[in-house]
Amino acid sequence: MARNTKVQADHNAPAVTQTLARFVATHPSKGWSDAVEHEAHRTLLNWVGCAVGAARHDSAEAALGALKMLQPSPQAAVLGRSDRVDMAGAALVNGITSHTFDFDDTHLKTIIHPAGPVASAVLALAEGMGASGRQVIDALVLGIDVSCRVGNMMYPEHYDRGWHITGSTGTLGAAAGCARLLGLAETPTAMALGIAASQPIGMREQFGTMTKPFHPGGAARAGLLSALLARNGFTASPRAIEAARGYAQTVSTKCDWKEITDQLGERFEISFNTYKPFACGIVIHPSIDACVQLRSRGVKAEDVERLELRVHSLVLELTGKKEPQDGLQGKFSVYHGCAAGLIFGQAGEGEYEDAIVNRADVVALRRKVVATVDDSIDEASADVVATLKDGRKEHVFVKHAIGSLERPMTDANLEAKFHGLADAVIGAGRASRLIAECWRLGSAANVSALVQAACP
Repeated sequence: MARNTKVQADHNAPAVTQTLARFVATHPSKGWSDAVEHEAHRTLLNWVGCAVGAARHDSAEAALGALKMLQPSPQAAVLGRSDRVDMAGAALVNGITSHTFDFDDTHLKTIIHPAGPVASAVLALAEGMGASGRQVIDALVLGIDVSCRVGNMMYPEHYDRGWHITGSTGTLGAAAGCARLLGLAETPTAMALGIAASQPIGMREQFGTMTKPFHPGGAARAGLLSALLARNGFTASPRAIEAARGYAQTVSTKCDWKEITDQLGERFEISFNTYKPFACGIVIHPSIDACVQLRSRGVKAEDVERLELRVHSLVLELTGKKEPQDGLQGKFSVYHGCAAGLIFGQAGEGEYEDAIVNRADVVALRRKVVATVDDSIDEASADVVATLKDGRKEHVFVKHAIGSLERPMTDANLEAKFHGLADAVIGAGRASRLIAECWRLGSAANVSALVQAACP
């Protein structure tokens, strides 16, 4: 018996799937400004560094162990390792490692980490098919544009429903990037997007576990498979994204269609990408920045009686773990982030090692942190007051943290971060060579030199 269910849906939504397909299939190669081109290479550099840095992490070992049981053919590299697996497997593992440290790029308007799904899928496919570096950069820019525009269309309602937006939109971005790399025409590109639309990946419940970094890896693999299916004639609804019971209206109560079409082909969302100086959730960064500033003023952890934060409610919703038990949980603790910032003057991956999260002085200081919700303060800001044992108070207000669009990391900052992640895995000399290959990829004949530099 059919259900008598009323659905409040937009049955006259514009042809979003076809619009995006036409854009991805027909936009001119390097059809953007030099600034966008440079940002694409910054995004690539940051993604490679994050992926290589986590190449020996337990999450990589576990994922590779599962993949090897499937007996994959050695088509593509796992960055930072000597392992080679099939293209889909490489997309999965590189996507996992690029997000494992929570140190990857962030599109702040949507808090999407766009490179993980898109770059992981595109590089694996490029290696398998012998694509040029120019083709890879084109696919990266266009794939990220698709995922972030879809994110703009649905954020924040989609995120508030519990979706991890990096994975749920990343599948579409990865499909778009791979469709472009394969040279698919408009109709099969629409099919690739349609197939990907039935595979949204990721729930916020998984934050603090290995399954969180699985989300961009799973999205990369799903997007790559979607493009390959479309290339071989597999079909999908040509209105899979916008239909009343399609992707967008199923996973979100907000569907602002104009976010897809506004300045499409003129404004590129990769221009608004940012890069993390701290290896944790982006909403903690203003508080850590404030604590680093307190340390630079001479405030010492042992002199602190109380550390008071006033932050937006999203900070505690996402990162309110008061007693993290390991590094992964520490990345979702504003309390640990503040302790690390004040004690060490930084919060890189080393400050999120299990031993540091459980170190006595770190635990003691984070228990002195008192966080209060104040929604008059922007998500990107933090108000921090340190009360010292002698009664003095030190106050820092951070409007925009280091790494934001207003205070961006420089190219030199990104290279230093890269070395901090990659040197211990592949050696400083090889890391320098890999950095150079990332910067020159747009003019490279293929991706071989980059992959060889990344894999010891």
